[in-house]
Formats: sequence, structure tokens, C-alpha cells
Amino acid sequence: MKLYLSVDMEGITGLPDYTFVSASMHNYERARKIMTNETNYVVDAAFKSGCSEVLVNDSHMKMNNILIDELHPEAQLITGGVKTYSMVHGIDETYAGAMFIGYHSRAGMPGVMSHSMIHMVRNFYVNDLQVGEIGMNAMVAGYHGVPLLLVSGDDETAKEAEALVPNVTTAIVKEAVSRSTTKSLTPKKAGELLQEKVKQAIENQHNVKPLVPPEHPTIKIEFVNYGAAELAHMMPGTEIIPGTTIVQYQAKDILEAYRALLVMIELAYDTKYA
Repeated sequence: MKLYLSVDMEGITGLPDYTFVSASMHNYERARKIMTNETNYVVDAAFKSGCSEVLVNDSHMKMNNILIDELHPEAQLITGGVKTYSMVHGIDETYAGAMFIGYHSRAGMPGVMSHSMIHMVRNFYVNDLQVGEIGMNAMVAGYHGVPLLLVSGDDETAKEAEALVPNVTTAIVKEAVSRSTTKSLTPKKAGELLQEKVKQAIENQHNVKPLVPPEHPTIKIEFVNYGAAELAHMMPGTEIIPGTTIVQYQAKDILEAYRALLVMIELAYDTKYA
């Protein structure tokens, strides 16, 4: 069994705010170690549960956070920031399941450091379904026939995952007190929980179906201001829905929709204020 891991940072044990997840801030190096150790708990449990191969995709910011010299020696790591499919790069039909580790809830919702990729985004929609990073990434996995077996993060992340994917296993390593405050397990206790949950998720894999995306989806991004929408609209084939800050794109499939989303948010990221 081949297992795919997408590892984000905001949902990692004990991390409460941006000082832990931004490379320029003083808590970042501590957070990288916690993130790497948490990934190792999952990888170790996966191999002990019968997996033959585990691919780890570093999925936070510049996507070069995990310390490869401290990573489980049998894991493989995708690291670096230029990836065609970003947080789910490398996934294909050869994987029996995916796990999203250290994830967070979507923009506008409760949860530690909740957002949807960048802070210029208010909402993502696939057709009329409102999703965040969990939903978008699970649909790409689902396109390849890969079910989402496990999601770890805070309690709000677990609620979001459970609403999207019936029978998904969730591991709550911390609770959201506010968007920048958490009541957390210690890394050791979180690791023990994750190992139990990985085993449970793999045993439960046949009860989880892939999140199959619509065949010809319309991807819509609602931005926080019109300037961001204007910049995203520079991508050919897009249109701004009149009277809104929503930019939409009709895609041939979810893979094209995902790439369009990445381009639009990259353009919008450069929005400046006078």
C-alpha cells in the first residue's frame, strides 16, 4: 500500500499564531522541528500498519519547512515551492490513500490561523460548494480515485473534514480558543494520538470513498477587495461576477481548476494598498 501525506503547518501541535509559521519570525525554527517530528509519528505508524511506501509533500508557504535530515529514513519528501499542484503535487492513482497532516479550517471560519491559501481570499467555491484547502485538495485526490483517510489539526479542522468526507478519521491535536490561541496536547501525546489514528484510518480505508469532483467545474474565488479581484482577472478566461469580488473560471476538470486557482491567487497576492 502506497500512502500520500500532505503536511501543512498551521494545524501542527502547539502552534498558535503566525510567529511559528512565518520563516522570518522567531518561533519558526522551533515549529519546523515540531512539524518534522509530527510527520515522523505519522510515517512510522503508516509503515507499522503495512504501508510499503510513504510520500510526504511539504505543503506550507514556500514548502521547504520539513527538516529532511531529521525525517524518517524510509519516507520520500517533495520539498520546494514551485509545484504544478502545490499541496497535492505528486499524488496519482497508484496511492491507496491520502492523509492531510497539520491542516486548518477555511477562511472566515473559527479555528487556529484559519484561512484559504492567502489572506486576500474570503471564499473558494467549486460550482456552488464552499470549500477551503481541505476540500480543494481532497477533490484533486478524488480525481485520481484516492480517498482522504485522515485529517489532523484542531477541532474546527476536524469538523470541516467530517462534513466533506463521510467516515474520514480525524486527529484533534489541539483545540481553538481563538484564531491565535490554542489549548494543545504536548508533542509526545499528540504523536501517540496520531499513531493510533493512522492505524485506525488504514484499517477503516474501505469505508471511505474518494471525494469525486464535478466533471466540468467552475472555480470561483471571492477576494477581500476589488483590487485583488482585478489582478486575478488578468488571467485569460476569467470573469468577475458583476457587483462582487468573485472571479470565476470554467475548467475542463478539477486539475485545470486547481491550477487556475493557483494562478489567480498568485496574481492577487501582489495587491497593494495606497
